[in-house]
Amino acid sequence: MLTKKEKYNVAVVGATGAVGQEMISGLVERDFPVDRIRLLASARIPGRKLKFGGEDVDVEVLGEDSFHGIDIALFSAGGGRSKQFAPIAAKEAVVIDNTSAFRMDPDVPLVVPEVNPEDLAWHKGIIANPNCSTIQMVVALKPIHDLVRIKRIVVTTFQSVSGAGARAVDEMYHETQALLDGKSYETSVFPHQIAFNALPQIPQSDAFAENGYTHEEMKMVNETRKMFHDESIMVSATCVRVAVDRGHSEAVNIETEKKITADEVRELLSAAEGVKVIDDIGNQLYPLATQAAGRDEVFVGRIREDISCPNGIDMWVVSDNLKKGAALNAIQIAERLIASL
Repeated sequence: MLTKKEKYNVAVVGATGAVGQEMISGLVERDFPVDRIRLLASARIPGRKLKFGGEDVDVEVLGEDSFHGIDIALFSAGGGRSKQFAPIAAKEAVVIDNTSAFRMDPDVPLVVPEVNPEDLAWHKGIIANPNCSTIQMVVALKPIHDLVRIKRIVVTTFQSVSGAGARAVDEMYHETQALLDGKSYETSVFPHQIAFNALPQIPQSDAFAENGYTHEEMKMVNETRKMFHDESIMVSATCVRVAVDRGHSEAVNIETEKKITADEVRELLSAAEGVKVIDDIGNQLYPLATQAAGRDEVFVGRIREDISCPNGIDMWVVSDNLKKGAALNAIQIAERLIASL
């Protein structure tokens, strides 16, 4: 049971990965009240250390005894590791899990703090972080849903290669250079060329579901319904990997129960927590992945009324998938938890 303290002992599981390192830097950037940090990884790398607040911290091997004395455990080490170790950690600490292991478990709250912070109240030791593509979409849509109720969402994502890990980013860079040099390149992360390309299958290692959708696309369907507490919302997603190193972009179309104008959406989202509206088409200003990289906000632009649907709105939503789409959201959950004590 988490109790109020001046400072908390925090564990980062998967500390050597891209999201784990974002969690470490995010704790420092946001001045989270850390007393002691424990950095954990699934494999031992002799002498491996990572910086935390200017100090070198040993990376320890993840094990069943890793959570003694820990108050909050941030997990980002893969679904298999989470299923194995999160229940163990939850006996000692509150677990905030960035994997898909517990997202649709009815006993585990799935939370974006700007969207459904009230669900934190019923956690039983484990809290799930949603999928990166879902997080940025629901942050942009929840204020609209609260005002005029969204009936239907059609979304196409353009997801950066960093969502597939550091090896994927390296593959894109090396493949791009090889092709520019007129050389061939044998892919190992992606099933097809990613440089100068777009792949309509995420994750690339997964088979398609029986309905023809990918598991990434079905995550957006199911996670949105769970966080909005509305199983009747119709959601259709197409998730695409594109040759961008960092930052996910989404073309989002919604149909609402009551009419809302584009100007009303701009005004509503301009005042929404965690959202920054950039929508000045006269000066070619709209959200860009390059602009969102390294930033905390969810950026929204190209807001317009759907000319094919009386109660339709189109928009363009961009966010840093490693920050708000993963590490930052987990830290914000922890911040809300300790603020509620």
